[in-house]
Amino acid sequence: MLRTTLILAALGVGLALAPAGAQIAPAAPDTTPLPPTTCSTEELSKMNAETAKMTDPDRKAVAMKELTLATDLMAKNDMTGCATHLGNAIRMIPGRG
Repeated sequence: MLRTTLILAALGVGLALAPAGAQIAPAAPDTTPLPPTTCSTEELSKMNAETAKMTDPDRKAVAMKELTLATDLMAKNDMTGCATHLGNAIRMIPGRG
């Protein structure tokens, strides 16, 4: 009984002294409004050119994926989905999103 009490007390002290960082909630997703976008061949071409100039490989890969999705949705006449993915691509370009 005494051993159980000591073990539980030690666990309680250990939990109380745990780093505060272990108790922080994950970061919230980016909720900034999307810039107004019009899904058109011209806009997609312009975005492809801007994406090609990007130097950050991670952001560039995400932007290219979003542009591919936007192009596919435009071919299916889903302009709302196209504009959403085009806006996501715009967010990846420094100074645009």
